[in-house]
Amino acid sequence: MTLLRIMVPVTALVLLTSVSSFADNWGSWRGPTQNGICTESNLPVEWSKEKNVAWRTELPGPAGATPVVWGDQIFLTSVDKESLVLLCFGTDGKQQWRKVIGAGNTDVRGDEGNSASPSPITDGKHVWVFMASGPLACFTVSGDPVWDFDVQERYGKFDIAFGMSSTPVLHDGRLFLQLIHGDGNATTQEAVVVAVDAGTGAPVWKTERVTGAEKENEHGYSSPILYDFGGQKLLITHGADYTIAYSLDGKEVWRLGGLNPHDDPARKYHPTLRFVASPAAAEGIVICPTAKGGPVFAVRPDASGDLTESDSVLWVREKNTPDVPSPLIDGDLVYLCRENGMLLVLDRKTGEEVYMERTHNNRHRASPVLADGHIYLTARDGKISVVKSGRKFEMLAQNEIGEDMSASPVISNGTIYLRTFDALWAIRK
Repeated sequence: MTLLRIMVPVTALVLLTSVSSFADNWGSWRGPTQNGICTESNLPVEWSKEKNVAWRTELPGPAGATPVVWGDQIFLTSVDKESLVLLCFGTDGKQQWRKVIGAGNTDVRGDEGNSASPSPITDGKHVWVFMASGPLACFTVSGDPVWDFDVQERYGKFDIAFGMSSTPVLHDGRLFLQLIHGDGNATTQEAVVVAVDAGTGAPVWKTERVTGAEKENEHGYSSPILYDFGGQKLLITHGADYTIAYSLDGKEVWRLGGLNPHDDPARKYHPTLRFVASPAAAEGIVICPTAKGGPVFAVRPDASGDLTESDSVLWVREKNTPDVPSPLIDGDLVYLCRENGMLLVLDRKTGEEVYMERTHNNRHRASPVLADGHIYLTARDGKISVVKSGRKFEMLAQNEIGEDMSASPVISNGTIYLRTFDALWAIRK
């Protein structure tokens, strides 16, 4: 059985009665509404190895997959020597069950990732898991197998340098996957976007994703997102030089070029501008990052056709894109955590810079999370900077637990869950 990295937007928000706050289920790597924002309050801002630690549980191996939490269960993927596994823990830190999804882990780019990079997805009844080597599987939350198949066998062998790390999206009984890869020849692209039935694993539709990208730019490492505002629903995919939006029946609605143009005399085509950071969406806006210090685009989603030279492009920041962390949109601000720890804040309407300040000078791979007016920024060495949201830079805390990590923080029922390369931590007041 094999798994693929799945990224799924949570389609339900469960409200649990509490003295001081609501509690979020965190069913996908970007949270209840797939935007990195939690509605809970009274969360810890400071912690250490000893302070505000509810528990710590050892994991069998390293991985960058973000855990997901529903009710009193936590699900995460990991490696265990050569095995690729799905683990279930209770919110008390005790392991409830474990399933082997596949074998043959591959480490990529030194310490940057492995075959357990995709995050699982849950709706409180089932758990879906995708591994970079191709297995995609569904279990009940009790650990009973429901279905599985090998994505490479059904949709074609992956040709991608650093592993198929994209997490699928879950919505309305379907899983949506972007499989952006190819041999580097712009005339023989192999990328597809697919939908499968979440209950059975049966194929629903497949759409070829044609862009004209070449060389390593055919390889995409970002995850798709769902735009679901004002009655409009789009599956937004990102990679191979383009952001492309599809209707949920697989028809292309619009595409944004200019992210890595072939024919712009002011910008030479970059042969390795492969996208890792995923887009972010809020009502009326989609933020599209690029890579390697390049531009960031903001577009209106209620459009059609080629948006590249249209008035549907709201603004462009010509440089300082985040390379791996996904953007975060809150209120009238856009937060961009760059790979070097610089926090760049832009005005949502105009794209004008509000500030750019350094948090912690280390690699940043996790995506930022916002809760109760606090932005949590996670560095690769495990130091998490907590910055007050708003137009003025204010560092509130920098917390260290001494373990490397690249997974994003998860917040549920008053607890911040941290997945390091060594352990799963529960941080709670």
